[in-house]
Amino acid sequence: MEKYLVVHGPNLNLLGMREPGIYGTMTLQQINEILLAEAAKHNVKLDILQSNNEGEIIDFLHGNRDVDGIIINPAAYSHYSIAIHDAIKAVAIPTVEVHLSNIHSREEFRAKSVTASVCIGQISGFGYYSYILGLYALIQHNRS
Repeated sequence: MEKYLVVHGPNLNLLGMREPGIYGTMTLQQINEILLAEAAKHNVKLDILQSNNEGEIIDFLHGNRDVDGIIINPAAYSHYSIAIHDAIKAVAIPTVEVHLSNIHSREEFRAKSVTASVCIGQISGFGYYSYILGLYALIQHNRS
């Protein structure tokens, strides 16, 4: 059975109440439940972390190098965290960066992602479905 990590970055624990016009009304728990159900249909196990702390995200990536893929929403860290960039690069595991909103149509600073360059792809703008598309992308990448 394939095993993937799912990493939710800072402030995503407030989904459902945080700027619903941008991030939607689903809670993080609801997103995780949908993602777990979809993964099970494809015989994929998920280990999920949400953290508001850069170091905890890095430690999670470093401590789980025996996985087949990573789905990461670095949230605000995607725009400036060289440390998360380096951690993704160091573990050398196929990684898909996802975002709920279309980061390229928002404030100028959000359009740049320093973490995307070490990922196999980036998906943004489809709400919770960005995570599902990230899962499909990893499955396709690993099974082709």
